[in-house]
Amino acid sequence: MIQKGKISNGVKAIVLRAAGINCDLETEHALELAGAEARRVHINRIIEDKSALDKFQIIVFPGGFSYGDDVAAGKILANQIVHHLYEPIQKFIDDGKLVLGICNGFQVLVKAGILPGDDKELATEDTEKNQSSKISNQSVTITYNDSGKFEDRWVYLAPQTEKCIFIEPGRQIYLPVAHGEGKVVTKDTDTLEKLKSDGHVAFKYVDKNGKEGDYPTNPNGSMDSIAGLTDTTGRVLGLMPHPERHVRPTQHPHWSRLKNKQDGDGMTIFNNAVKYIQENF
Repeated sequence: MIQKGKISNGVKAIVLRAAGINCDLETEHALELAGAEARRVHINRIIEDKSALDKFQIIVFPGGFSYGDDVAAGKILANQIVHHLYEPIQKFIDDGKLVLGICNGFQVLVKAGILPGDDKELATEDTEKNQSSKISNQSVTITYNDSGKFEDRWVYLAPQTEKCIFIEPGRQIYLPVAHGEGKVVTKDTDTLEKLKSDGHVAFKYVDKNGKEGDYPTNPNGSMDSIAGLTDTTGRVLGLMPHPERHVRPTQHPHWSRLKNKQDGDGMTIFNNAVKYIQENF
């Protein structure tokens, strides 16, 4: 049985909740295993007191079906961020802190314009107006799976960048996906090429040999097999697979065949986040 990590002095993480979120407990547990002091907080409490974010160094938007995925997956929660929390979260990032979005949380970060996060020039004095324009003119979004159904399966992920602090460069990991709207698309090929050339692609779906492929290797039809994105700082990560669902070796579907496996692959993301905070704050 894995014991929780020693709680690190000063490493505090907030797991944002909203109606329909259902992976907050697992995410809190994963952060605590990594040594962080984690708290689940409803987004309404943060909207009421935005200064509460100052107490934390990591924000996680967990998976689930926020607000029932009405309109589109993550759209309503993204609108809350745009109209109430965009500036505080941007300050959080500018202060050198970390933001992680998992599955629905990834959808939220993209639809709020926080990812890929390469057009901050829109943030002027009239922030709400400009961010509303930003979200309505976004060049990247996440939409329905090509299969036309909810995909619940395990996938291999290959890292595509060395600048994202959550990622262990060169390490292929194995995580489960569980989503109906996980297809990353761009408005045109120029946008896709810019994502790649500017280092925004964090993970790609691959097979066990590290090769890209069609369904089910790529479970949703994402353009260029994109499974996750990071921003220009490398301190914001969004990904569709669920690292919090593979923190123990026994969560691996073939766990009885594994040897000398101490942690599930998902722990690399949480461990790297906590380590970064320990070393930089």
